[in-house]
Amino acid sequence: MIKILQVGVGPLGKKIVKLGTRKSNLKFVAAVDLNENLEGKDLGEVCEVEKLGVKIRNNLAKAVGKKKIDVAVLTTVSSAKAIAKQVEAIAKFGINIVTTCEELSYPWKRHKAIAKKLDEICKKHRVVCLATGVNPGFMMDYLPCALTSINFKVEKIKVLRYQNASFRRIPFQKKIGVGLTRKEFNEKVRNGIIRHVGLPESIDMIAACMNWKLDKVTETIKPVIAKQKLTNGFTVVEKGMVCGVEQTGKGYVDEKEVIRLHFRASIAEKEPLDAVEIKGVPNIKSVINGGVNGDVATSAITLNALNVIDKMTPGLKTMLDTPVPGCKE
Repeated sequence: MIKILQVGVGPLGKKIVKLGTRKSNLKFVAAVDLNENLEGKDLGEVCEVEKLGVKIRNNLAKAVGKKKIDVAVLTTVSSAKAIAKQVEAIAKFGINIVTTCEELSYPWKRHKAIAKKLDEICKKHRVVCLATGVNPGFMMDYLPCALTSINFKVEKIKVLRYQNASFRRIPFQKKIGVGLTRKEFNEKVRNGIIRHVGLPESIDMIAACMNWKLDKVTETIKPVIAKQKLTNGFTVVEKGMVCGVEQTGKGYVDEKEVIRLHFRASIAEKEPLDAVEIKGVPNIKSVINGGVNGDVATSAITLNALNVIDKMTPGLKTMLDTPVPGCKE
């Protein structure tokens, strides 16, 4: 039985707890969230499952107490800088960590100093910290890396992820700009509020797997505009308003494009899909029609990763370092 500390009881944390209670080998024994309104409440009731007898605390030390905990599931923020102190605090208790922090999915290039420090802290306390998720963490990086295993030669990797965001949680819809005007969207992009986090990290992970030394990485972002009134999101979107986001990331070697990641998520997406195209020997094209539900998949890969965390050596890890998690009942 794997005993879990849940850190962060927001929409994603709740989803993970809700699905995790259905796994026979997992048990939530402690929980932390800074929301004072959750202090003392039962984790199960907050997550809309049966009572778990686990009180949510707003203090890590109080939550841990003298409990035997195998791993912490950390679902709080997307920023490597913002989550660093949280990782350090958990590691000092000697608890392994699986986190959904997007910028930690492959931090060794863009967040090198933070990654180095966290790696040292984890090794000092003999724990593993693994960042994972559906994207980044699988669909646009780990999966294409795995597919190249059957290539003799690879010239270019292209990944497409088109999401119907009407099924996604409200914070995700807000993060991609649903319901904003063009002006509001552009302003939030400038302030770093609107964007899918993790595209550059996915490019870096692929490059590391392929041993490509990128000399340039570019990223563009633009709104998806509603062509008609939409009522299938968390709010009504009038024609001409923003109903999603479209981002493209590219990686170059010697001025030649070798990686292209195209991400689009909107409540107007009519043909969602996940696709990987590899130009090489042989050429490969893999398509998942309908796409993969991001909320379910992120929760699933996080929970499945708990089964392999104890098979890894201490330190800060990425999915490239991880045994295949697989789905275990």
